[in-house]
Amino acid sequence: MQVYLDNNATTPVAKEVCSELLPFLNEQFYNPSSSYRNADPPAKAVARARGVVARFFGGEGVDSKEIIFTSGATESNNSAIFGALKANPGRRHLITSTVEHPAVLEVFKECKRMGAEVTFVPVDHQGNISLKDFVRALRPRETLLVSIMYANNETGVIFPIENLSRLTKETDQGILFHTDATQAVGKLPMNLNGNFKNVDMLSLSGHKIHAPKGVGVLYIRRGSAWRPIQIGGHQEHGRRAGTENVAGIVGLGKAMELLWEEQAGPVLENIRALRDKLECALLERIPYVHINGRDAPRLPNTTNLSCHFIEGEGILYQLDEYGISASSGSACTSGSLDPSHVLKAMDVPFTAIHGSVRFSLSRFTVEEEIDYVINVFPEIVQRLRNISPYWDQEKNIPRQEKVILCSE
Repeated sequence: MQVYLDNNATTPVAKEVCSELLPFLNEQFYNPSSSYRNADPPAKAVARARGVVARFFGGEGVDSKEIIFTSGATESNNSAIFGALKANPGRRHLITSTVEHPAVLEVFKECKRMGAEVTFVPVDHQGNISLKDFVRALRPRETLLVSIMYANNETGVIFPIENLSRLTKETDQGILFHTDATQAVGKLPMNLNGNFKNVDMLSLSGHKIHAPKGVGVLYIRRGSAWRPIQIGGHQEHGRRAGTENVAGIVGLGKAMELLWEEQAGPVLENIRALRDKLECALLERIPYVHINGRDAPRLPNTTNLSCHFIEGEGILYQLDEYGISASSGSACTSGSLDPSHVLKAMDVPFTAIHGSVRFSLSRFTVEEEIDYVINVFPEIVQRLRNISPYWDQEKNIPRQEKVILCSE
């Protein structure tokens, strides 16, 4: 049996999305910037997709010209941060959190190397951002940009963007607020004229919402002090040079249409019910396991389990042998043997931090798959513990002198 539970890394492209984009890889292959009539259908398709994205984020109140199509969230994040820095040379202080995706965290480290001052706001043991430290970090007339993700890709912990962006603007209207909403799109409310009215820039990636890889969005509120970093042609209203990925953009538009239709349906509740069933069963069947961020607000599709006394690499290898796809954190850092920077920031103890595994569900996940994981995973954990130096195989308990458990 093949079970895919790594949807925070990427999602399968929906059939409806494939059907919508295929013509633009074949008969409608033309460059939308060309002046002849054959280029009209691709140009209109891009414009329509832009309107769909704008409607998704706030209806008629969001101007489609505020939507920039990119190659994905990594480019969107880079463009948002470096573009703000480029347009505001008088301000050099930036704020982010310690648990951002590498597509934000590494950009801020590069900004620091370029001479900017960066404040990395910590999180608590549950992964919640410290509001006290956040407010303390804000500097009127000095802070240029705040960038805080809407939901963490590893733990699913949700950050209070509405509150954080409000506090930012109350401190200084001139501070730009950016959020990487990649994991939250379609799962959490975000209205740029409502709860996100104080958000100036927002990033997302198509392949997290059943659209193809290689396409994303950067929203920039009209009037925001920002300059493009990709220079060349006049595409995207002069804000992102390069021939548009028409098929990808069309697919992204269709994917967001599907999300719009799902908002009033039971899809998310079904996903949450399956996630909760998985968590409850594994916690009941496996000792010395805890859920990272369990007591924090979390995405309905994500669970991050720490299995004490074993290595995550071994867990993933064994899961793969059983046909189960999962991950130990961000796919962008999966090649590293270092423990997750997110779990380190949450102060997860060393007996657990190396034994973390993330299961992330989608609308295509079914109960039969969850039942299969529930049956298989406890056996995997037990097998790996039996060869762990931290586990007493004869007594089937941890070696007492090595026990360092989570504070939960």
